[in-house]
Amino acid sequence: MIEVGSYFLHGERRVMKTRWFTPWLCILPAVILVTIFLAYPTVRTIQLSFYDRQGRNFVGLNNYWYIFRHKSTLLAIRNNLLWMTVFPSISVILGLIVAILADRVSYEKVIKGIVFMPMAISFVGAGVIWKFVYAYKPKEVSQIGLLNAIVVACGGQPIAWLSQRPWINNLCLIIIGIWIWTGFCVVIFSAAYRNISKEIIEAARIDGANEWQAFWRVILPQLKPTIAAVMTTLMVFALKVFDIVYVTTNGLFDTEVLVNRMYKEMFLYHNVGRACAIAVVLFIASVLILGYNIRSRFVRKGG
Repeated sequence: MIEVGSYFLHGERRVMKTRWFTPWLCILPAVILVTIFLAYPTVRTIQLSFYDRQGRNFVGLNNYWYIFRHKSTLLAIRNNLLWMTVFPSISVILGLIVAILADRVSYEKVIKGIVFMPMAISFVGAGVIWKFVYAYKPKEVSQIGLLNAIVVACGGQPIAWLSQRPWINNLCLIIIGIWIWTGFCVVIFSAAYRNISKEIIEAARIDGANEWQAFWRVILPQLKPTIAAVMTTLMVFALKVFDIVYVTTNGLFDTEVLVNRMYKEMFLYHNVGRACAIAVVLFIASVLILGYNIRSRFVRKGG
């Protein structure tokens, strides 16, 4: 091997000598972008969460005490917990059912395309669509809302879907999220289901397992890692849901969520400290959910 300048000659091949700082030059643009658009805003948000509404005077943990003691933020936390419980569960169940049943019919692609179509709509657009679906008018007036038009056509009284009891209002909004994200679940579960060895399923059937037993004892255990990943994704979305609530009710009728509250604190009430405190709480909650999911994966692999 003969060194010539910054190159090494290996027979007839010429290999360039890599300097120690070359890899750092390659990742430098990414490091700069992450620092400017992610690291610095995160640190600055945490810092401002300990200051007053103008971000000038240090107030300690007062903003955090406000979050966990004030009625409006406690209501938002309760609604977020409802979202994080109902929305992922129903979306995963429906997605799993459609993915497995669609795999057994010849028009599978058509079904999956129809179910996935709402995912191509923006969340704001979906909120506007469903706001018209839930629209309420007195019975004497022609109904423009699809649900109330059906109710009136069947002889019933129109219902103000988004201004009923709090749990009904929130469930109506959660249905919008389910309508959007079920298609995402179908695509992911369908891909995971196709990766399950057909020999294992056939062996279970040969051993006398019916379709229900094959699903619970063979298919479902194989899909558990995928279900956990999808559940985590949907829980994080439910934690930071904003568009649907903002477009349909803007938090009225006891449908407030934390991100919508953060938006109001920042842009309506001009309270920088409280808005940043809510952002920090959401950040910590998201990290805990993702961290638990990652830890569970490592534990399963280690076992």
